[in-house]
Amino acid sequence: MSDAEETGAGTETAPRESLFEAPPIGEQERMVEAILFASAEPVTVRELEARMPHGCDPAEALVYLRKRYEGRGVRVVKVGDAWAIRTAPDLGFLMQKETVETRKLSRAAIETLAIIAYHQPVTRAEIEEIRGVSVSRGTVDQLLEMEWIRFGRRKMTPGRPVTFVVTQDFLDHFGLENARDLPGLKELRAAGLLDNRPPPGMVPLAGDPEEEGGEDEAPGQSELFED
Repeated sequence: MSDAEETGAGTETAPRESLFEAPPIGEQERMVEAILFASAEPVTVRELEARMPHGCDPAEALVYLRKRYEGRGVRVVKVGDAWAIRTAPDLGFLMQKETVETRKLSRAAIETLAIIAYHQPVTRAEIEEIRGVSVSRGTVDQLLEMEWIRFGRRKMTPGRPVTFVVTQDFLDHFGLENARDLPGLKELRAAGLLDNRPPPGMVPLAGDPEEEGGEDEAPGQSELFED
């Protein structure tokens, strides 16, 4: 009786019967750290569980690891439903050499991306209504190729149009945990993502023939919005 009490209520299976005894939490923390450090993409808790020995609790290890990295040059951050090790935001200027070559988006692409990010899930027709001009297929294709947006669920309206949402890559690029953490207009302008023109939806924008191509929304939707 006393032996059972000393082993603790959390031990559901006898250690002798388990072929893989979970390592101490400190060792689990080191394992999570190694996986996140070596992974180019954010890693989910489920993926961590699959890689770590049987019985490990990566979620608990992440709590300790995140606390240990507080105030350091890199942080353990949540990106959507996954985790990654990233440079501390206040030290981003040290990475300027790597970020200078970032491809600059056209005004049409920036406005389309901003509308999707702030209004998701949003259909192509809704994007056009907010912008005041048609959305060219090339603009959407560019954002899809960059993997900053993806197709969402079909809307339960006539025609069942497909919606667009931002991706985990988009959140990771801007250091966001989820879309609710999106910056305001001042932050977007400071990052060079918006100029001083009125934001989309505030004033109807004149069409940009060279950027938009003047496409009609109806003909292209059926082929663009296939599952």
